[in-house]
Amino acid sequence: MSEQQNVEVVQQAYAAFGRGDLEGILALLDPQVAWRTPGPPDLPTAGLRHGVNAVREFFGKLLDTFEITNFAPTDFLAQGDKVVVLGTSLERVKATGNAIPFRWVHIFTIRNGRIVAFEEPADVSALVDEFRKAQVRV
Repeated sequence: MSEQQNVEVVQQAYAAFGRGDLEGILALLDPQVAWRTPGPPDLPTAGLRHGVNAVREFFGKLLDTFEITNFAPTDFLAQGDKVVVLGTSLERVKATGNAIPFRWVHIFTIRNGRIVAFEEPADVSALVDEFRKAQVRV
């Protein structure tokens, strides 16, 4: 596939996320997808997951833990089978109600029109701090 086609696959995933269409996102994944998100083990969304069902569970944990608003992918950069997306969002920790402005980078690997890998290298320290505050209160 061309780099532009790879970008279009990623844009379809973001459009599905914006609609709240989890099945639309999952349909774009390779069955053996590797999905890595940052953070320590006590953050429910952190870790490496393999396969579509594990990614489905990730999104469940994500939406149980955070309310994401102002989600804005701003730049799509493609080279070969990689698509890098820069963006911002506002992520409210549901347990505390406090919102954290978040800058993110998403790295996708695309093969044969499917997302085979996702990685989000990010500084999630502010989100982790807020999440841990909620755990102390429980």
